[in-house]
Amino acid sequence: MSVDNNSSTERSRSIPNGWVETTLGKVCDVQSGGTPSTKNNTFWNGDIGWITPKDLSGYKKVFIEEGERSITHIGLDNSSAKLLPKHTILFSSRAPIGYVVISKNKISTNQGFKNLICDEVNSHYIYFYYLLKLKANHIEKLSSGSTFSEASASLMKSIEVSIPKDIKEQKAIAKILTAFDDKIENLQAQNNTLEITAQTIFKEWFGKYQIGADLPDGWRVFGMNELVETINGYSYKGKELIEESDEALVTLKSFDRNGGFQTRGFKPFKGNPKPTQEVKIGNLVVAHTDLTQDADVLGNPAFIFDNGGFKKMYITMDLVKVISIHKDISSSFLYYLMKDRAFKGHCVGYSNGTTVLHLSKKAIPEYQVFLPIDLIKVKEFSEIANATTNKISLNKDELKYLKQTRDTLLPKLMSGQLQVKDFKEPTPC
Repeated sequence: MSVDNNSSTERSRSIPNGWVETTLGKVCDVQSGGTPSTKNNTFWNGDIGWITPKDLSGYKKVFIEEGERSITHIGLDNSSAKLLPKHTILFSSRAPIGYVVISKNKISTNQGFKNLICDEVNSHYIYFYYLLKLKANHIEKLSSGSTFSEASASLMKSIEVSIPKDIKEQKAIAKILTAFDDKIENLQAQNNTLEITAQTIFKEWFGKYQIGADLPDGWRVFGMNELVETINGYSYKGKELIEESDEALVTLKSFDRNGGFQTRGFKPFKGNPKPTQEVKIGNLVVAHTDLTQDADVLGNPAFIFDNGGFKKMYITMDLVKVISIHKDISSSFLYYLMKDRAFKGHCVGYSNGTTVLHLSKKAIPEYQVFLPIDLIKVKEFSEIANATTNKISLNKDELKYLKQTRDTLLPKLMSGQLQVKDFKEPTPC
């Protein structure tokens, strides 16, 4: 594989000195994947990781070492699947197009990928990982297919790119971007640890007792209607959704199926919701609908950590706002109460619907929880949960800043518009 130096004089003027125009196929080895026969059990559950696009849905890390399933060496030898080397770039080429990760070890994929192997002479794997992240939308637009769009091997090989000829420059650019992703990954891991720790404490303090169990002295069963007020969301009309507005609807899509809250579920609108249906950063909401029968989000609680740049936010009829009516019970306590598996099971039992699941309005008020009558332990946990939530919120603010900065730098660094020698790491606000 070699870099193409035969670009026209006119085109070469538009790229920086030391950069060349070429195609992916001239600097990377492009390999497809495959699937062993599912009818042969000896092909499966081996020691070779096997990745499908589904494995990357919601996956936020740069590197991957295994998927949901694995294959055997016999399965590998009897299919079009290939054993790809460590540091192969996996690019999902259909259903959907554009997931990108790097293999942390030798790995295989199904046919839903076009995998790029860099030679580390002309092409550095981390640099090309970021290049493919940048090119993903462009590749998707060029893709075609009768049943679904797919980026073919020939298309991937033909994708034109401008790259630094010197691999040291590629590595320097990759190092800058990697620094951002490392910080992002560390903060995400920290938030995950914070939440798991708080959830563990909650279970230890309040999750030991079930219906019919003998309660310790000074404890009793509380109905959630004694602790919270629930406010149903706004039933909007299609004509109220508009292209631009300073007001937004917080929708079911605001619930990440992997847990947490996301602003991509916001819908700009102009309507007439009630003032009580407005939500602000820090408010607690619960999903009252699920578009699947799997109940992935039904009954899930989430804090609104971001306003998405909108001045006002209102919840839709698919969500419920939950407000504590007791001075010793914080929203953070309620969040971990509703993150408990017992609450999830309760909500599933209170749901109905053949294609779309709906949660009964009685579900939250009729949930029962075992707590000490004096609520001293509840107040103590509320303080722990509040500190946890505040730290997670601060981390999310920093995550937002880091992602925005990385995404701003990415096209500038990849085009040579910003030279490595001119880069100065920005300071968070």
